[in-house]
Amino acid sequence: MSRPHILLTAPPRTGKTTVIRRLAELLQGAGVPVRGFVSDEVREHGRRIGFTIEEFGGEKAVMAHVSWMSGPRVGKYGVNVPEFERIALPAIERALATKGAVALVDEIGPMELLSPAFLPRCVALFDADIPVVATVHQRSRPSLKSRIEAELITVTPQNRDELPHTLSRLLSA
Repeated sequence: MSRPHILLTAPPRTGKTTVIRRLAELLQGAGVPVRGFVSDEVREHGRRIGFTIEEFGGEKAVMAHVSWMSGPRVGKYGVNVPEFERIALPAIERALATKGAVALVDEIGPMELLSPAFLPRCVALFDADIPVVATVHQRSRPSLKSRIEAELITVTPQNRDELPHTLSRLLSA
C-alpha cells in the first residue's frame, strides 16, 4: 500500500514550520509516532540571527548563525553542516526504522542541502513505504522536486490554519 508523500512549499515566513509543528502535535495526540525534525528561527531583538534544528522528541542544536564566519554560507548565515547532520541524519534513520511512524522533515532547503548525505537520505525516505511530509523552499531547485515523488501543496495564509488538521486526518487514517 502506498503511503502519502507530501511536499509543503511557500515563501519564507508563510507558516510552513507552524504547519509541521501543529501536524506533529495532532498526530502525537492521536497516538501516531512522529519522527524527523523541525527547524526554527533564532531571533534577537526582533531580528532573525540564525536557525536551530530539533529532532522530534530529541536533541536540538544551532545549525546556522549570522556571527559564524567560517564554513559554508547561505546568505548572511554561516552553516554548521556537521551539527546539522548530527541531528538530521539519525532522525531520518529513526523515521525509516519506526513501525507506523509518520516522517516530518522541516526543511529541505539551501542550508540543509549543503550536506552531501542529506538529499540521498531524503530520497530514500520518499522512496520508502511510509507517510512523509516535508517542507521545501519555494525557490527550491527543480532537480530536487523532480527527484522526490510527492504531492506539492502551497501553504498560504488562507489554508495554513486548517492544513494541519487536513493532513492529520489523511495521515492517521
